[in-house]
Amino acid sequence: MTIGLISDTHGFLDPKVARLFAGVTHILHAGDIGGWHIVPELEQIAPVTAVLGNNDPDLAGRETEVIELGGLKFLVHHIVSPDHPGSALRERLEGAQPDLVIFGHTHQAYSEKRGPRWFVNPGYAGKPRFTLRRSVALLELGSGEPTLRFIDL
Repeated sequence: MTIGLISDTHGFLDPKVARLFAGVTHILHAGDIGGWHIVPELEQIAPVTAVLGNNDPDLAGRETEVIELGGLKFLVHHIVSPDHPGSALRERLEGAQPDLVIFGHTHQAYSEKRGPRWFVNPGYAGKPRFTLRRSVALLELGSGEPTLRFIDL
């Protein structure tokens, strides 16, 4: 099973994403969607679980989603500080006990295991601007340890 991870599209879905995510089982969008039209575009590739980011005030949706895929529990939330989660997020983490936390907001790819939890930010996938690295990620789930691969856009 392969999961496509994306965040911070800010209303722009790079045409490369369809090719890069071809064959994924599910897509997790970690917020700052920038327009709900992005979700149906992604749904043409695979089912999507998306959360709202701080730049999505006019969109209907949820701030946090918890979903099980491939025997693992994912918590998807836009603004996450692995070092200092706020009290509300800490309560969600304690309640849900996810294996992976997928987040965005920083526009920087990130992967770090902290205790039983793996924190992953696929990076910034919006329009090219300045010198920001643009990326998405693929998470492979199989019989062994999950593997993560960042892909530059």
